[in-house]
Amino acid sequence: MTPADQHQTDTVLAARDDARARAGQTSAWMPYLPASSSPHCPVDVDPATLTWAETVAPGGYTHKIVARGTRIRLEDPTGEACAHVVVYNALETVERLNVADTQKIPWQAYLGAGHPLLSGDGRVLATLASDTSGHHDAFCGTSTEAWNRHKYGAAMPEGPTPAGSSLLLKAAVKHGLSARDLPPSVSFFQGVRVDPDGDFSWTGSAGAGTSVELLAELPLLVLVANVPHPLDPRPVYVVGPLRVHAWRSTPTGPGDERFDATPELHRAYLNTLDYAEARGL
Repeated sequence: MTPADQHQTDTVLAARDDARARAGQTSAWMPYLPASSSPHCPVDVDPATLTWAETVAPGGYTHKIVARGTRIRLEDPTGEACAHVVVYNALETVERLNVADTQKIPWQAYLGAGHPLLSGDGRVLATLASDTSGHHDAFCGTSTEAWNRHKYGAAMPEGPTPAGSSLLLKAAVKHGLSARDLPPSVSFFQGVRVDPDGDFSWTGSAGAGTSVELLAELPLLVLVANVPHPLDPRPVYVVGPLRVHAWRSTPTGPGDERFDATPELHRAYLNTLDYAEARGL
């Protein structure tokens, strides 16, 4: 702190005046309050309907509880974002994303439009309702502190090379959860494919301007860490900003193409509908 800065805060009144003088300052990485004030609102969305709008910093994280039927659009404006996502049933957080069932029930390990994110209780927590990227991963999870220390030399969550696991834990703690409550995440915008010999190959990004939309089939607690994919071969910590916008919509129900797409998905959506209707959602 410089002497001038200290002089501005050397009394309670001076500190108050200094804090109030900073009230109008903004950051490129911040929630937009109200959400309708977002300068990046998608062109096909009415700003007045937004319930969540935020730009997540490279190496940053966010979290939110959203209502059933909320549509959440994640956007990669630079081609360098990597959104590591975990979702929970907000009413009972013991029900959470199960990556194995998310791959097994639809008989498809690669995430894409129409893919459900399932819990271990046989219910669909969210549906990947649209996808213009196609570069995602449900195999590797997010980065750990040990991995980041090995690769980048440091992993402090407050530092320049935070691990995704640490950021997801910081978000989880704000909702009364702990490390034992964190399941493996799925990742959007940086792809992985399985080679014929069983090895993983990082396919990188589809490029700038792509997006995915998640449809909340139950009230959700959403945790997001925006960090490099652990298989990113680049030796430096590279990640771009991530944009998040959410608005009220309608959950998947009878009559929707996804609801009856396969016998397995039909049962999963029925289980979800049964849970929601019993609670008056």
